[in-house]
Amino acid sequence: MIKIESLTLQRGPQRLLDSADLTLHAGQKVGLLGTNGAGKSSLFALLRGELTADAGNCYLPPDWRIAHMRQEIDDLERIAVDYVLDGDQRLRRIQQQLAAAEAQQDATQLGTLYAELEAHDGFSADSRARTLLAGLGFTAEQCESRVGEFSGGWRMRLNLAQTLMSPSDLMLLDEPTNHLDLDAILWLEDWLKSYPGTLLLISHDRDFLDAVVEHIVHVESRKLTLYRGGYSQFERTRAERLAQQQAAFEKQQAQREHMQKYIARFRAQATKARQAQSRLKALERMELLSPAHVDSPFNFSFREADNQSNPLLDLREGTLGYDGQAILQNVKLQLAPGARIGVLGPNGAGKSTLIKTLAGSLPLIAGELKTGEHLAIGYFAQHQLDSLDPKASPLLHLARLAPQAREQELRNFLGGFDFHGSRAEEPVLHFSGGEKARLALALIAWQKPNLLLLDEPTNHLDMEMRHALTLALQAFDGAMLLVSHDRALIRDTTDELWLVADGRLQVYDDDLDSYTRWLAQFRQQQASAANPPTSEAAAPKLDAKAQRRLAAEQRQRLAPLKKAADRLEQQLDKAQQEMAGIETELADNDIYSDSQRERLKALLGRQADCRQRIEELELQWLEAHEALEELQAQLTEAS
Repeated sequence: MIKIESLTLQRGPQRLLDSADLTLHAGQKVGLLGTNGAGKSSLFALLRGELTADAGNCYLPPDWRIAHMRQEIDDLERIAVDYVLDGDQRLRRIQQQLAAAEAQQDATQLGTLYAELEAHDGFSADSRARTLLAGLGFTAEQCESRVGEFSGGWRMRLNLAQTLMSPSDLMLLDEPTNHLDLDAILWLEDWLKSYPGTLLLISHDRDFLDAVVEHIVHVESRKLTLYRGGYSQFERTRAERLAQQQAAFEKQQAQREHMQKYIARFRAQATKARQAQSRLKALERMELLSPAHVDSPFNFSFREADNQSNPLLDLREGTLGYDGQAILQNVKLQLAPGARIGVLGPNGAGKSTLIKTLAGSLPLIAGELKTGEHLAIGYFAQHQLDSLDPKASPLLHLARLAPQAREQELRNFLGGFDFHGSRAEEPVLHFSGGEKARLALALIAWQKPNLLLLDEPTNHLDMEMRHALTLALQAFDGAMLLVSHDRALIRDTTDELWLVADGRLQVYDDDLDSYTRWLAQFRQQQASAANPPTSEAAAPKLDAKAQRRLAAEQRQRLAPLKKAADRLEQQLDKAQQEMAGIETELADNDIYSDSQRERLKALLGRQADCRQRIEELELQWLEAHEALEELQAQLTEAS
C-alpha cells in the first residue's frame, strides 16, 4: 500500500502539503485532483523518489516497480516500435545479455537467458508494443518511422505507449489524454480498466476519470482528502458540502439568473425552442454541481455579436481535402444562428478538415461555400497557440484588437480568464499550454463572434477552466461547431451531433453512449479488414459429423445467451422509462423554487443514479449482444 503520514512538502518558499495523511491500497485506481500549483506533480515526484519530504513519512513497498509518463524524448533517431519496447527495461537487459552470450557462443548461458525471456513474455513483446501503438492511433507504417518524424503531440503518445509497455506495480499518469483523440481515449480507458497494478491519474477529463477510477484524492488547503467514487460522485459530494456556504449560493444564483433570462427570452420562439430546452437541462445540472466550482478563478462569457445572418454558412456539393486529395465528398450543410453541433468521427476521418474549410483556412477542392453578410467566425485550433506573439503580453494582444478600449476594461475582461495584475503584462513566451489556450479563447470571446468553430478547445485546460468554458458556451447566443474529445463538454453544450466517417458527413441521430459503441465496432471492422481470415481453401475442414456435433453444442449455448440479452434489454427499457419520468418532473419550472430545493436535490440524485444504471446496462447488453452475434456467426459457418 501507499501510506502518507503527517506529510509536509515544500517547494521553495511555497508549502504545498502540511501534515497531510493518505492511505491507498494495492490495486486501487485513483484520480488526483487539485488546482494548478496545488502540488499534484510534486506528489508524483515524491512517489518516484525525486523529492524528499520536509516532514512526515511517505511509504511505498520497496519492491514496487513504478512507471511514469515522461515529458521529453532524448533519442529522435529511434524507431517508434523500438522506442516503445525500451519501456520494458528488463526485456532490454535480457536481450543485451543474449547478444553477448551469442557472441561468446555460450550454450549454457543462452539456454538460461532464453528461458528467462520466455518467462518474461519476451517473445510477444514486439506484438504487444505494436498493439499499444495501434490503440493510440499509429498505423503499421508509423511503427517503423523515426521518433523525430512525429510532431510534439504524437511524441507524447509514444511516451504514453512506452509507459504502458513498462511492467509496473504503480503507474503514475499526468494528463495522458491531453494529446489524444476520442478513439485513443476510449482505447486507453479499456486498457487502464484491466491494468492490475495501482494507478494514480491526473486528468481534467471528467468522463475519462469516471470510466477509470473508483476513488478521488483532492489536494486542497494543503491536505489530501480521499473521496469514494469517480469524478462525478466527487463533484456531487463536494458540492453538497459547499452548498451551505454563502459565496457558493450567491454565485450559483447569478449563474441561474443568467440562464433563466435566456430561457425566458427564447422559449416561445420556435427557432430557439431547442436551444432553450438545452439550457434548461444544463440549468438542472448546474443546480447541484456549480457550488463545487465556487472557488474557480475563471468567470467569462462570449461578447454578444452585433449582427446576425441567416444562414451563417451554406456549403453545397463540397469536396474537402488537402492538395487535391479528397477526404470528404458531397458535403452539404447549412448553419443557422443558434445551431449547436458536436462533430464526431474516428481518427483521421476529416473532422479538423471540415473545421478548417469552414473557417476559410483550407480551400475547397470542389463545391460552393456561401457566407452570410454579417458572419463573424471565432476559430480555435491548437496550431493557433503557436501563432501568438511570444513577446507580447495578454494585455497587448487584446489591445491590438481593441485600440480604442480603455485599459481597465481590457484588464477586467482578462481577469475572467485568470490574467490578473502583472500576469496580464507578462510576455506569452514562457506561458504554459493551458495559459496560451486561455488567452486564445479570450481573444475569440472579445471579438463578438456569431459562429464558433472549436477544434479541441479543452487541450491543456484544467477542470475549473473547462467548467467555465462549458458555462460560457451554454450562454453563447450564436452558432457553434465543436470537435472535442471531452465528452462532458459535447454533452453539456451541443444539441445535435454530426458524424464524419467513410468520406461522408451525416447527421448522427443517436447519443454519445451509442457513438462509443459505434466506434468500437468501426475499429473492429478496420482490424478485420487489415487482417482478413485465411481463405477457405487454406483453412482446415472438419468432417460433416464433427460439424454437426459442434453446431449442436453451439445451439445449446445459444439459448441462455439470448435469454440474458433479452433480460438486459427489458431492464434497460425500464431504466430509460424511469429516466424519462425524472426528466419530465425536472422540466416543471416549479421544481426550481426555494420551497422545492430538497425535492430537486432528490430528483437530481435519482437522475444521476439512473444515468449510471443505464450506462452499466447498456455495456452489459452490448457485451451479451456481441457474444450472441459471434455465436450465431459460428453456427452459420458450421451449418
